[in-house]
Amino acid sequence: MKNLSETPAPPSAISQIARAASLVTTAYILSNIAGLIRQILVANAFGTSAPMEAFNAANRISETLFNLVAGGALGSAFIPTFTSLLAKEKRQEAWKLASSIFNIILIILTALAALAAIFAPQVVRYVIAPGFASDPAKEALTIALTRLMLPSAVLFGLSGLVMGILNSHRKFFIPALTPAMYQLGMIFGVTVLSPSMGIYGLAWGVLIGSALHLILQLPLLFKQKAAYTLSLSLDTPDVREVARLMGPRVLGVAVVQLNFWINVRLASGMPEGSVTAIQVAFTLMLMPLAAIAQSIATAALPTFSTQVANNKLGDMRNSLSATLRGILLLSIPASLGLVILRVPIIALVLQRGQFDAHSTSLVAWALLFYGVGLVGHAMVEILARAFYALHDTKTPVMIGIAAMSLNVLFSYIFSAMFIRQGWMPHGGLALANTLATALEMVGLILIMRKRLGGLNGKQIGSGLGKSLVSGGLMTAAILCWITLAGDFSVWLIALGGILIGIVVYSVGLGVFKTSELKQLYQIIRSRLG
Repeated sequence: MKNLSETPAPPSAISQIARAASLVTTAYILSNIAGLIRQILVANAFGTSAPMEAFNAANRISETLFNLVAGGALGSAFIPTFTSLLAKEKRQEAWKLASSIFNIILIILTALAALAAIFAPQVVRYVIAPGFASDPAKEALTIALTRLMLPSAVLFGLSGLVMGILNSHRKFFIPALTPAMYQLGMIFGVTVLSPSMGIYGLAWGVLIGSALHLILQLPLLFKQKAAYTLSLSLDTPDVREVARLMGPRVLGVAVVQLNFWINVRLASGMPEGSVTAIQVAFTLMLMPLAAIAQSIATAALPTFSTQVANNKLGDMRNSLSATLRGILLLSIPASLGLVILRVPIIALVLQRGQFDAHSTSLVAWALLFYGVGLVGHAMVEILARAFYALHDTKTPVMIGIAAMSLNVLFSYIFSAMFIRQGWMPHGGLALANTLATALEMVGLILIMRKRLGGLNGKQIGSGLGKSLVSGGLMTAAILCWITLAGDFSVWLIALGGILIGIVVYSVGLGVFKTSELKQLYQIIRSRLG
């Protein structure tokens, strides 16, 4: 008898995820293009200078507030509960829940932003960037920028809830475009405001971008016939359920943010440019991650949640395994390409103006270690969403806390080890993140496999093998290209390497008759048709 755990995923569910993911991926690609333009303009204007260091440290504070209250923690708790109510045709209760969460977020984030503004000097000096104390001007600038950008946390929080509402209605494209609006705000800041206002212009761009992030989604929200009520409804079961699911997740997000803070804290005492280098390198790694994993994860969560709400765990297992296989097929070549071509890519994209060859070497060193971790980050994105769909935020949070606690330990160990080896120490911070994320991925896979009675291991293993072999061929081809290119211009080396990598990897998957390649071709044909 055929093992149930090895049956293929339901075509309708996989097609639904694939179609939604294709829309989200398109939006994320557009957002990444806008982000890349923003990164180029910011690097050209400020490079890895002291003002840029101050901006990155200050922005970390407002981003932490948003992520703690209304980032991934809210989405993982709100979407399954809200989707479940919609699936049961309880629209009135669903909109009452959305209104209550909106009001709660507004109150909490406003209060926290006010407190952070009041105690900004203490937060900067003793917590986020004690290394800046040796440069009073940089420290004072960090404090001023912190206070200026804090309202963005409130705007992002409200926008994050609206995004969750629209995703629950399977509206993905417009919400996925919101990061592009944020990037456009920063582009306006650096091009229009910064020439006269300096780094403050970029900070104002953050505020403008966060407002656009919210405004873009409002017309589509109104089309869903949203019914807003001015209440908190703290005693209702649905609000308590969101709070129950969100509680552990907030703890997990706090640990992740703690790692970011420790990275900034440690890098603030390293050679100038280290804070910006880890920030830029991590951002460059996030670009393919967003297009590959975050887009698919965003599209998959409502489908997973609906399958769980309808008590179809077998369908959810098969959908998850097929999604993980697709993630491996996409993330492995992206990781290899990012690592091999990191120097020409960074030089092509960023090296101009204030961003010189030294800046390129700083960022490339961190990207070497962050790039290796792309696969782990991508897998964790999907696995975490699967747990959220099961209304289990505790398990991924506990695994995440363990992994990120190790990240803290690794950060101190590896940065010290790199110093002893005479290497740039900020690379140790990137390596710590990659190793901790890989351990987190392994833990989530083992527990989810037990929870669902298997993950169609043969199918995932087959996809992994095809991807590794094709990736090996791709790596060899790119290295040959770099050797033959010699003193060619950097744009030719980078773009030629990317093109060769895509062609060789695709041919490899085609030789193996990989089903996902055929499905991608069919999706493209249907879109063009």
